[in-house]
Amino acid sequence: MGKNRWFLPLASAIGFIFLYAPIISLVIFSFNANRLVTVWSGFSLQSYADLLKDPQLLPAAWLSLQIAAVAASIALVLGTLCAVALVRFRRFRGKTVLQATVSAPLVMPDVITGLALLLLFVAMQSLIGWPAGRGILTIVIAHATFCTAYVTVVVQSRLIDMDTSIEEAAMDLGATPVRVFFDITLPIIAPALISAWLLAFTLSLDDLVIASFVSGPGSSTLPMIIFSKVRLGVSPEVNALATIIIGVVALAVVIASFIGFTSSGRTRKA
Repeated sequence: MGKNRWFLPLASAIGFIFLYAPIISLVIFSFNANRLVTVWSGFSLQSYADLLKDPQLLPAAWLSLQIAAVAASIALVLGTLCAVALVRFRRFRGKTVLQATVSAPLVMPDVITGLALLLLFVAMQSLIGWPAGRGILTIVIAHATFCTAYVTVVVQSRLIDMDTSIEEAAMDLGATPVRVFFDITLPIIAPALISAWLLAFTLSLDDLVIASFVSGPGSSTLPMIIFSKVRLGVSPEVNALATIIIGVVALAVVIASFIGFTSSGRTRKA
């Protein structure tokens, strides 16, 4: 017991330092007055001023946010439909193929997925003329394709644990399956849907490999721009943009935690 008293806190501290020390150093050096991000020369907001004037980072960030939002929304609809089909319909023709198709992107390397989608888009363009070249549309389709698998897994796990007696009672009272789905099933699995959408949004926003294969001129996403910049050395503008993203994510986590604690407190009082 005496050894565990210092070992567990020490191991936890080392783990937190290993995870968050790079993030903290990035945030600190985003306020560096020196153009060399590894040499501290004093506090300055010049990096943030330069970020506002950067002709690549902000447009790429806005483009990535748009692509991630659209791709996550498409993946949410398709993934929810796949999850409902796999859970609610026990036996139907092609269920095994659908299960394998949904699970494949989870284990497939991003390089293989990106190359396969690139070849698909090239073949479709030569056969039917659509999509006309590679750009934002092909990135959205590619991201929605592999994000659908993650959405399906999240929603499927929630549907499996859901009590179906509520749906059966509603149908016994005369509700149609469609009304049962929208009035009962969707509200119950709403937390899973929100989690799945956020997961898909994050995966799309973070993707570099697949987007590099299916993008074209004028459709460079934020990870692609950052990767091209860091190959020549990390610039202060990249640190500033990363700090802003970290701040937004931290604020969202704090708000979500506050809402969760508030709702749990109300539930206990009730």
